[in-house]
Amino acid sequence: MARIIESQTGSRRMIKMSTDDIISVVQDYQRIVPRFSSIEDARSYLADTVIFIPEEV
Repeated sequence: MARIIESQTGSRRMIKMSTDDIISVVQDYQRIVPRFSSIEDARSYLADTVIFIPEEV
């Protein structure tokens, strides 16, 4: 499960992801973005999509 790590400076937080989290995100990406899409097309497909990662509680 993903774990949010607070920044010491109060700026952006980091998300520590497990191997399973990364595989899940890649699978979602492959499901959403057609093969051989350009970067612009991939951004367009992903702009309207939300990918959730479970957080460890």
